[in-house]
Amino acid sequence: MDRRKALKNMGMSLGYIVATPTLLSIVQSCKTEKVLEWIPDFFTKEQGTILTSLVDIILPKTDTPSASEVQVHLFIDRFSKEVMTKEQQDFSKLTFEKFINKALKDSGKQTLEELNSVDLEPTLAKALKISKEEQKANEKAITEYTTAIAENGSGNLADDLASYAFASKLRGMTIWGYKTSEYVGEEVLAYLPVPGEYIGCGDIKELTKGKAWSL
Repeated sequence: MDRRKALKNMGMSLGYIVATPTLLSIVQSCKTEKVLEWIPDFFTKEQGTILTSLVDIILPKTDTPSASEVQVHLFIDRFSKEVMTKEQQDFSKLTFEKFINKALKDSGKQTLEELNSVDLEPTLAKALKISKEEQKANEKAITEYTTAIAENGSGNLADDLASYAFASKLRGMTIWGYKTSEYVGEEVLAYLPVPGEYIGCGDIKELTKGKAWSL
C-alpha cells in the first residue's frame, strides 16, 4: 500500500477541512500528552485497546509511524467525547459493540481481552471490502436507520450493516487524525508554515514533489 497516495486521495475526499478551536485543542492535547497507561475518555478501557489495534491495522508502521504512534486513537476518543452529538455518540457506541461482537464470533474468542490484531483484521477487511453498489445500499440503510431513530426513537440495525458503519467511519477518522498529527503534517505532507515566493502557475508535482499540502 502506498500510504502517501492513500492519505492524499482518501483524506481529501472525506471533507474534513475545517479546523475549529475545539479540533485544534484536541490535536494539541494529543500531541503533548505522554501516555504511560491510556485510559479512554469516551470508550471503555477494553474498547480503547481494540481501537488502538484497529487504527494500526488501517495505518501500520512502515517508513513512517503507525497511527497509534502519532496518537490517532487518543484523537478519535476525544473527538468522540467532545465534538460528536449525543446521537452520533450513541450510534458510535452501538456500531462499535456490534463490530466487536462480530469479531468475537468470527474468531471464536470469548472476551474482548482475548481479541488481537490477527482476530480483528479479517472482520475489518470484510466490512470494508465491498462493491460500490453494496456501499450505496449500506449508506441508504444507515440513513433510514438514523432517520427512524430520530423520528420514532427506535430502529433495526443489522449486525453486518453496523460493522460496515463502524469500520467505514473508523477508517475515515483514522486517516483524518493521522493527517492532522504534527509528524505527518511536517514530515509526510508538503509543509511551509511561512510562505515564501509565490508561483501562480507552477506544476504542483514539481513544487511539492507530488505531496498534498498539510496547511
